[in-house]
Amino acid sequence: MVKFFGFLLALVLAGSAHADIPVYGFEIVRSYPHDPQAFTEGLFFKDGFLYESTGLEGHSTVRKVRLETGEVVQGINLPPELFGEGIVEWNGQIIGLTWQTQVGFVLKTDDFSFVKKFSYPGEGWGMTKNATELIQSDGTAELRFIDPATLKEKRRVKVTADGKPVTQLNELEWVEGEVYANIWQTDRIARIDPRTGKVLGWIDLTGILSPMFRGPQTDVLNGIAYDAATKRLFVTGKMWPKLFQIRLVKKK
Repeated sequence: MVKFFGFLLALVLAGSAHADIPVYGFEIVRSYPHDPQAFTEGLFFKDGFLYESTGLEGHSTVRKVRLETGEVVQGINLPPELFGEGIVEWNGQIIGLTWQTQVGFVLKTDDFSFVKKFSYPGEGWGMTKNATELIQSDGTAELRFIDPATLKEKRRVKVTADGKPVTQLNELEWVEGEVYANIWQTDRIARIDPRTGKVLGWIDLTGILSPMFRGPQTDVLNGIAYDAATKRLFVTGKMWPKLFQIRLVKKK
């Protein structure tokens, strides 16, 4: 389960934003229940529901979740040998990744029935989309841009902050023309220009989950969803009992 290579570098880079890269704090607008057994890997919002993928071999799922209660209203288990990763919705289908098996899968959004599988090189971490492409992270400093029709890679963009590569890009979300990316093993989210790969800002979520809600299994921040219609931004973490709607507050 541990994707640890290079995370020390990510910690240094995420914590060393220069004055020309703005840093944002947060205000919690509202908190919601979240399944504390969900090892969150992918998250998106659609038609009033959250769609979430969870990881770990033998425990990986794709699920539709009622926002207000955290209730799983629909879901499937992935085969036990697969470690589920990011998901994205495209044209009535959910497209998902797995970690190290180089296998992706496609499900129908309405009933989660299996459509097909596909392959890709390297690791699968996070997924999101713009108007014409899927966007995939693989734990490196690169974002892959994928043709949604063929599921083949078209190009890559290297993510940098102050000219230095930012690795450990994990769960992704498209927010108002930017890619938001969890930086694995940190409490930060990078706001990325998808054209240049430059980090436009850091979101510092240190302390968002109160110590009173942390247990022995509580893992890292991971999971970003955006409701574009109402401009609501949601975040959570692996095995967190809470999901938060937040408002960004500029710190510097």
